[in-house]
Amino acid sequence: MKKLLLMSAIAMGALTTTKAQDFKKPLKETFEVFDTTRDQEKKMQLGNKLGLIAKKWPNEWATHYYYSLAKVGLSYQEKDEAKHDALLDEADKERDEAVAILGKENDETYVLASMIANSRMMINPMQRWQKYGKIFQDNLKNAQEANPENPRMYYFKGVTTMFTPKNFGGGKKNALPYFEKAEGLFAKEKNDDIMKPYWGKFQNTFFIAECKKEDKDN
Repeated sequence: MKKLLLMSAIAMGALTTTKAQDFKKPLKETFEVFDTTRDQEKKMQLGNKLGLIAKKWPNEWATHYYYSLAKVGLSYQEKDEAKHDALLDEADKERDEAVAILGKENDETYVLASMIANSRMMINPMQRWQKYGKIFQDNLKNAQEANPENPRMYYFKGVTTMFTPKNFGGGKKNALPYFEKAEGLFAKEKNDDIMKPYWGKFQNTFFIAECKKEDKDN
């Protein structure tokens, strides 16, 4: 009887592990293509696929995290304010779901919250900077306190600095140190486990090259 119970327990454990691993492969493959393609139509299709993955595996924080991240990415290309905000409402919902499953905020969810706030601000900066600028800064600060070795925090700070007017402390020259800081930290990350976010290296390398170009913005 004991032997039978032990075998059943082992079988159940193996089944649970298999089910947990099932979502990792499609999640990794789908997000990596989403993250690197510049084809907006393809991004939308892959974003929808990430949504299906989140629905199929609703109890995994990572499926909601990456779906939220995809919605933020898509929002930056949406110029209609109502549609832009609708994408970010979904991003907020999925991020909140990820945090609820984790049971707490962490550096990655803070960076994601900062990105959502920044995107909300950028669609109408004159009217929104005062509210969402603070949320953006506060979440980046929280991310740094949670994990000062997170490269995505420096990468995103670089992006926002690069596209800030020079007379407000922005521009390529001021952004480059953030991208270079991120580059060193990205080099320490592995890309074999989708549960440990590693996105951003591809874009960070692109922006370093852009910052080093000699033009009027330097």
